Amino acid sequence: MSMIRDLRAAVRPASRISLRKESGPYDTTRDPAATTAVVDCAVYRDGRRLETGSALGPQEAMRLVRRDGGFVWIGLHEPNEAEFAGIAQEFGLHPLAVEDAVQAHQRPKLERYDDSLFTVFKTVHYVDHDQLSSSSEVVETGEVMCFTGRDFFITVRHGGQGSLRALRHRLQDDPELLAKGPSAVLHAIADHVVDGYIAVADAVQDDIDEVETEVFSPGRKGTPRGTDAGRIYQLKREVLEFKRAVSPLLRPMQLLSERPMRLIDPDIQKYFRDVADHLARVQEQVIGFDELLNSILQANLAQASVAQNEDMRKITSWAAIIAVPTMVCGVYGMNFDHMPELRWKYGYPLVLGITVALCLGIHRTLKRNGWL
Repeated sequence: MSMIRDLRAAVRPASRISLRKESGPYDTTRDPAATTAVVDCAVYRDGRRLETGSALGPQEAMRLVRRDGGFVWIGLHEPNEAEFAGIAQEFGLHPLAVEDAVQAHQRPKLERYDDSLFTVFKTVHYVDHDQLSSSSEVVETGEVMCFTGRDFFITVRHGGQGSLRALRHRLQDDPELLAKGPSAVLHAIADHVVDGYIAVADAVQDDIDEVETEVFSPGRKGTPRGTDAGRIYQLKREVLEFKRAVSPLLRPMQLLSERPMRLIDPDIQKYFRDVADHLARVQEQVIGFDELLNSILQANLAQASVAQNEDMRKITSWAAIIAVPTMVCGVYGMNFDHMPELRWKYGYPLVLGITVALCLGIHRTLKRNGWL
């Protein structure tokens, strides 16, 4: 069983970046000029792709499988109801699952029908940005729906991310693994999706660290300088979108790893535990991100409140200083004939000196108390 021991090495990319850049003849993004949603259709027998010399249609591929064995793997990109109707009828797909696959925007889930499993994965892609702003898009999501049968595997992809081209190539390079049938492909896709979650979680962690540093880094006079609350809130919204992709998938992965299923090879099933374990770790990270962003947002708002109080204290202090000359000028501005020192030669410099002394005394007292 050396193949099983090397299972993760076979389905996991050597580099997550190369996964997005790899090119090949089987592109899983639908050509806008194409008249069909099918982007690849192939028959696999004994773990090897059957070369027919021409492109196969789903019906023709299924006839080959029924006649000579193997299984068919069909990849579709954003099919409409009419485009998917023929495939659904050919493979006996349940109408509810077909409706979900066409409509998209589904919650990650696992559903069992008579002769097939229907699995929904949310793919997550990290959007690179020079600087995080209050309108930055951090994560972009797509969907991959999988129909797993005894002799067929159908993927329906929605969104511009989550290409399965490189994954198909790697599986085709490992015939011993593909010989395990459609359940091996289902595990490879689940592992591929969860690996994407791990990469995105690492990138989001860097963004959170950057915001946290800005919030708590010292500004002028050694006080935290804070940051724009809109940036923190936008990052929190993106983390919430990430969480909606990760959390609902944990239960389906646990079911695939723990509950015996007729369509899942027993040798493959045990490796779903590894996927579920990695998914649980990502879920804990995402929950931690959400809680940490709550704390950062509250700290930033508290800093803004402290800064406002600081400004109010300064304004109040200067108002107290200005009140002294205002009072003195108000008193001597009254039109009375008999006022102390009104006709005295040194009255003006004395009053002016007392006013300045009082202002300096108040300023010094407030400065010592930290108000200025």
